[in-house]
Amino acid sequence: MPSYRVALSVGTLRPGSRPDELLPRAADAAAELTTVEARDIVLSRGEPQLVVRYTSPDDDVAVAVGAVVEATVGELADVLSGRVLRRDGGAWTLVAAV
Repeated sequence: MPSYRVALSVGTLRPGSRPDELLPRAADAAAELTTVEARDIVLSRGEPQLVVRYTSPDDDVAVAVGAVVEATVGELADVLSGRVLRRDGGAWTLVAAV
């Protein structure tokens, strides 16, 4: 089954939210729908991003999972941008913006 990841750049936290709850909540949201392979915080172009890697049977389902993750994180913080990417060999290919 192909590997995908959703990468989200976040901004200001919502009142009552803590920074340390963003990544676990993002991964938990994906895990309700599919198998989560990994989760991490990475620095991309100087900007920290939440990254959740997961499996999906196809691009459409992967984008739906990414949208759920984005909505979950959006309850806790402003989501500045988001992307769903598919693993193609050794590279990640953009599937959609979320």
